[in-house]
Amino acid sequence: MSLEALNERVKTDLSYLAYGGADWVRPLSHTEGHVYDVVIVGGGQSGLGAAFGLLRERISNILVIDENSEGLEGPWETYARMVTLRTPKHLTSVDLGVPSLTFRSWWEAQTGPGGWEAVEKIPRGEWMNYLRWYRKILGLPVINEVRLKLIEPGQDGIHRLHIAGAGAPSEQLLARKVVLATGIQGGGEWHVPPMVADHLPKALYAHTSEAIDCTALRGKKIAVLGGGASAFDNANFLLAEGAAEAHVFVRRERLPNVNPIRQMEVSGMIERFHALSDADKYAVISHFFKYNQPPTNDTFARAAGWPGFRLHLGSPWLKVQAIRDKAAVTTPKGEFSFDFLVVSTGLLSDPGLRPELKLVERHIARWSDRYEAPPETANPLLDAHPYLSPGFAFQPRDEEGRKPVHGLFVFNYSALVSCGLSASAISGMKNAVPKLVAGVADQLFMDDREEILDAFFAYDEVEFSGVWPAAKAQASLE
Repeated sequence: MSLEALNERVKTDLSYLAYGGADWVRPLSHTEGHVYDVVIVGGGQSGLGAAFGLLRERISNILVIDENSEGLEGPWETYARMVTLRTPKHLTSVDLGVPSLTFRSWWEAQTGPGGWEAVEKIPRGEWMNYLRWYRKILGLPVINEVRLKLIEPGQDGIHRLHIAGAGAPSEQLLARKVVLATGIQGGGEWHVPPMVADHLPKALYAHTSEAIDCTALRGKKIAVLGGGASAFDNANFLLAEGAAEAHVFVRRERLPNVNPIRQMEVSGMIERFHALSDADKYAVISHFFKYNQPPTNDTFARAAGWPGFRLHLGSPWLKVQAIRDKAAVTTPKGEFSFDFLVVSTGLLSDPGLRPELKLVERHIARWSDRYEAPPETANPLLDAHPYLSPGFAFQPRDEEGRKPVHGLFVFNYSALVSCGLSASAISGMKNAVPKLVAGVADQLFMDDREEILDAFFAYDEVEFSGVWPAAKAQASLE
């Protein structure tokens, strides 16, 4: 099958599903401009999947905005530096159960069934190419180079989204519902330890989420802080780009070798996480946080295969300082000097860290507001996560916050504690997107409940017009 033939198959499959039917949501008019039923912030895989899911539910008055240029949404062409995805290739995601929309269908259309069998893991760049195709074949309403600056809630149930950027059609958008599909960092911010940020000039370090000038680092000696998968991805990438040495520093005496995601993928944990009690949810994610996601065996082998690779176990950084144009790092096993540091220390999730939420974050319930964990599982990093509904909606801390947060949905990494592996992993999206879409659709329906029920009870359109012949004959005799 060719890609052109697959494109036709997708259209046929969607027609069999009656995709694209008439909207059921009541349109709203507003003096300030067009009101979208849903604006999705983020045009990566989560935002695209959410948009397709809403369109399948006959909610088409939607818009997706993304701050990046077209084709560069998400991490895959920016800070993601792995060679292949870590997710097993057979797991489906944003296709939402449509076989012709799967990565496998797209791949086989170009390489044949044998090409699929030859793939061990999905190449990172090809995943991005698939997402570009997915957006195009579905005709998803995405506009690029539009950055969300601020969400201003209104008493009229309309959120005003203040936006900027070369692609922005105006200074604000009006939306009944807002979905923050803003990726791994969208629920907070990337974390750089103060030990580094407070003692080094920015020219000497970068977080793994940032752009790194690999050309300037050719022939240089680099240190990477962290023992998770991303640390080894970056070490391999920098060595491949010409760095002389890449030293990975891990505080533990042994590298993590267990990946709880693999167990979650086969145990029903991903699909049924919403059915757990708060105590179980918290305990599961607290346990999950004890493990850095280990590097895949092939990633570690690639990194370790370079002559310039060094691994330092049991070597937390105790002190970092600038000495002339170098970064000096002190560990329990000695002091080292490097030309540049790469920090792979993850992120912090807290709505209070997001500038676009500054008008509403005080009203947003956190886990610390709803659940007190026992000492053996308590974790302040989890406590700061937003406490969400099973449909990914922010919940208010109190009655005062009910209106400001109503209509705001979180489909990014900060949903992890409330909703499990969802927008935080490709393997979770197959089950998470329908839950998000149902949450949004349910809110739209219930917001208009009175009008919908009034219309139902007043409905009197005649459908049946048949006349029983015997009754007609009797009437003629009378």
